[in-house]
Amino acid sequence: MNALTLQWHDAGQDKTQNIYEQQPSQNPGTVRIGRDRLQCDIVLSHPTVSGLHVEIFFDHQQQRFYVRNLRSQNPPVVDGRQLVQGEMPLTEGSCISLGQIKLNVTSISTGSIPATILLPPHPQPGVYGLECPKCHKVSPGENLYIGCRWCGTSLAAAVSVIVVGN
Repeated sequence: MNALTLQWHDAGQDKTQNIYEQQPSQNPGTVRIGRDRLQCDIVLSHPTVSGLHVEIFFDHQQQRFYVRNLRSQNPPVVDGRQLVQGEMPLTEGSCISLGQIKLNVTSISTGSIPATILLPPHPQPGVYGLECPKCHKVSPGENLYIGCRWCGTSLAAAVSVIVVGN
């Protein structure tokens, strides 16, 4: 699964959000970022951020994530370069400045997640699960978009595992 992780500080809180290639969103195929709750999937509160500022998407041909400017009056700055129109590729370590908010790309994973086998005890033997990268507990695969039910960590960087029986 292709995933990108963003980290930023807004409204006095550190925030982290994972963006997935096939993530459900208000504009399918992209994740939109800005202040407008009705148009954006990631909502920022700072007044220097436009209502609908940028969108991030995965390009299958290039096998990479891109950021696209949606606001010509208030263009984002990506890795120190103003993105007046069009799109730019993102890499691990990229910084997207939307007004005074800086979104940092902390990780990007492309391709498949390697499968590993865990030893018992685990419920529902013989099925696939997702091992949380933080607490290492196994969640059902359908929790991918919800996150770990024990600690709340995103499962974008989770390892796909086969739960084996006794």
